[in-house]
Amino acid sequence: MNFSDNHLLSLVIWLPIIGGALVLLISGSHRPSVARWSSLLVSLLTFWVSLSLWTRFDRSGSDMQFVERQPWIDRFNIEYFLGVDGISVPLILLTTFLTIIVVIAGWRVIQTRVAQYFASFLIMEGLMIGVFCALDSILFYLFWEAMLIPMFLIIGIWGGPNRVYAAIKFFLYTLAGSLLMLVALLYLYNASQGSFDVLVFQQLPLTSSVQTLIFLAFFAAFAVKVPMVPVHTWLPDAHVEAPTGGSVILAAVTLKMGAYGFLRFAMPIAPDAAHELAWLVIGLSLIAVVYIALVALVQRDMKKLIAYSSISHMGFVTLGFFVFDTTAMTGAVVQMISHGFISAAMFLGVGVLYDRLHSREISVYGGVVKVMPMFGFFMVFFAMANAGLPGTSGFVGEFLVILGAFSVSGVYASIAALTLIVGAAYTLWMVKRVIFGGISNPDVEALKDLDCRELGVMGILALAVLLIGVWPSPLLEVMEQSIANLLAHLEITKL
Repeated sequence: MNFSDNHLLSLVIWLPIIGGALVLLISGSHRPSVARWSSLLVSLLTFWVSLSLWTRFDRSGSDMQFVERQPWIDRFNIEYFLGVDGISVPLILLTTFLTIIVVIAGWRVIQTRVAQYFASFLIMEGLMIGVFCALDSILFYLFWEAMLIPMFLIIGIWGGPNRVYAAIKFFLYTLAGSLLMLVALLYLYNASQGSFDVLVFQQLPLTSSVQTLIFLAFFAAFAVKVPMVPVHTWLPDAHVEAPTGGSVILAAVTLKMGAYGFLRFAMPIAPDAAHELAWLVIGLSLIAVVYIALVALVQRDMKKLIAYSSISHMGFVTLGFFVFDTTAMTGAVVQMISHGFISAAMFLGVGVLYDRLHSREISVYGGVVKVMPMFGFFMVFFAMANAGLPGTSGFVGEFLVILGAFSVSGVYASIAALTLIVGAAYTLWMVKRVIFGGISNPDVEALKDLDCRELGVMGILALAVLLIGVWPSPLLEVMEQSIANLLAHLEITKL
């Protein structure tokens, strides 16, 4: 493909948004097949365009690339300002890739309001990509808040029995934190004498007390989205009630937006406060890594177990950021991408069982591998990857975070390493009771193994997990200069 670099980011943002709107216009309730095929076409085109970001990205520099900058609201100096670095690009590809998976996964499952369902995911895809591209803080805030709407609808319309409660809780939690972020952005606008440019914000000479307040305001927004303890309670409810596609995007991409916010806003804009308050973030991260993993161990609902597992794994991400070490931060970003693939696969696996027996309770199953051998193979594989098995992507990120944390503090690394044990415990506990053992439920005997569509989805995700696990170099090379530049800005050298 030969797209102009001047408009590549706009194309990857607005193609799925406009495509989603067209799906709504051309697809009525009597033509669900049109909605399905149109959505698949749009998602494939968006992924194809996003590949140009990867192939044409200059890995030798740390400056923003594919920059687009146009005046938008002149009176307040708000601009349409886009750009990406080595941290943004992998997250954009993760988003475009998983949107295809979500469309395929919902092909037969969604039978009501088909056009609205797929259009919601396409529009949300564009808005999430906008979050990873926006360099004007108001543009970032608009994308950040707007993506709540399609996710709210996805949970509230196609979710489970308590979907309205879960959707409202998700919306209110994330909105409340974001309002504090808006206050911080307005303060920075005045401090910069009338600019909403994120890169300008990062160069402002803020006092220590101001930085602390700014950091805490950003922390409120991003910690909820990650989510970090104690503002994590919305996530299990949202996952349990969301349809399978909603859970996939929620865990694989939406949570990463919070982590990305720390790297783009909180840490570079308030570097002194980031150091001063690192103990707080590290403490909460270690609580998530260990305590939440123990909470996952006692869950009886497979979706809730995986949801708590996500919180624990995201604790690794924030820990890797705030030990201010090159290896740990690199591992944290790898963990973001890896968790995106693994959590997506785990939720899709639960969705496969739910579509057949309409239950997520672990006690309902047992001996599934005897009637669904291909499904059993993939679920065991992804469960092992979730536990950090060497050779999978789950090992690479966690190993690098622990290695980097050890160079800073042996205590941090030792506590973080406990999750490898607890993670294996709750993962194997679920696998033992669901996949292996005897068949105690006659309904399980009637289960049919993966069809071609499901097999293709699981196979593609398995290849992605294996590829990063055995050959992480391309991913590491893309982010290397951007992470080095961020740490240099924070005036930290690798230990």
